[in-house]
Amino acid sequence: MATAADAADRDVVTPAGWKALAGSALGYAMDGFDLLILGFMLRAISADLGLTPAEGASLVTATLVGAVLGGVGFGMLSDRLGRVRVLTWTIVLFAVFTGLCALAQGYWDLLAYRTIAGLGLGGEFGIGMAMVAEAWPASKRARASSYVGLGWQLGVLAAALLTPILLPVIGWRGMFAIGLFPAIAAYFIRRGLHEPEVFVARSAAAPPKASLRLLVADAETTRRSIGLVILCSVQNFGYYGVMIWLPNYLSTRFGFGLTQSATWTAVTILGMAVGIYAFGHVADRIGRKPAFLGWMLGAAVMVVVYSKLTDPMALLVGGAVMGFFVNGMLGGYGALMSELYPTAARATAQNVLFNIGRAVGGLGPVAVAAVAAAHGFETAIAMLALLYLLDILAMWLLIPERKGAELA
Repeated sequence: MATAADAADRDVVTPAGWKALAGSALGYAMDGFDLLILGFMLRAISADLGLTPAEGASLVTATLVGAVLGGVGFGMLSDRLGRVRVLTWTIVLFAVFTGLCALAQGYWDLLAYRTIAGLGLGGEFGIGMAMVAEAWPASKRARASSYVGLGWQLGVLAAALLTPILLPVIGWRGMFAIGLFPAIAAYFIRRGLHEPEVFVARSAAAPPKASLRLLVADAETTRRSIGLVILCSVQNFGYYGVMIWLPNYLSTRFGFGLTQSATWTAVTILGMAVGIYAFGHVADRIGRKPAFLGWMLGAAVMVVVYSKLTDPMALLVGGAVMGFFVNGMLGGYGALMSELYPTAARATAQNVLFNIGRAVGGLGPVAVAAVAAAHGFETAIAMLALLYLLDILAMWLLIPERKGAELA
């Protein structure tokens, strides 16, 4: 019979769990830093290389399309070869090709570098989330996922604060060169991490299976996978649609300079960080579905409200509240997907499903730009509310509640 002491022991986070969290969050912070500085630098890159607006936007899309390919490949490798080894490969690949962007001479070689960097970026999310979910107790799994998501927000916050300071001094090439530093950090990350016991036990018990097939193993699993593709697509479409074009929106409509736009964006990012942190704790307490549905409804309302604001202070506060809901859900996907798929396919599920969403999300900047050109930025941002209504339906109808479930 289980005792209170046994239950308390199951709720303790081990040193290996904290190391897994630190390594995963650091890798995700590198990704966030890179993608946001790209948004801030699009104008400078386009002016220097003579890119059209469509070519500039396609650099973001190419990165995210590369992430889908990397998510599939590295996710499957991780389920076969181990979380730690493959996570290190993804960080090094991402770092090296981000650094090579500094040497680009034109559109096509820069596009190639961004696509290959995306391969590494695509691998990191799912592997890190799977590793943390396997290393943390079930009662704290959602908040552990949210802490990894906070790594991304720290990266984008650093980008928002540092880009206005560094870009005028070192230029866009110098900003990309900073991306080489993660390659150094990857070595130290690799030394301090160990494979989760759940993964080691599964590897010893049975030979690896075709992890991609396990995402559609039966009708119920296929239904879950379709639902998660919708959720991840809306999540990424909304996030990139807002964040890549928010600086341009503030500049075009209100005449904000780079420093002002960065300040407003930083406040929005802080709101996102608070939302991610809160989401993890709420999801661990009341369940995954109620937390997701609440945040989705809040996102639908706030994107409409934000599009109507005109006062600078209202934009500042409204941006933080919008960020709280729009990206707060990022804190829950790692735990949700970990609980819906077995260990033999956990990293594959995380990478494939979330990065399909990233590929769709890559269309966000292009779609927002097209609608904004025809009908204004207010309409472009407000249209995102319709997507969150689709999100609510998918969560309600297709995704089961798995709060606190032991990993299969």
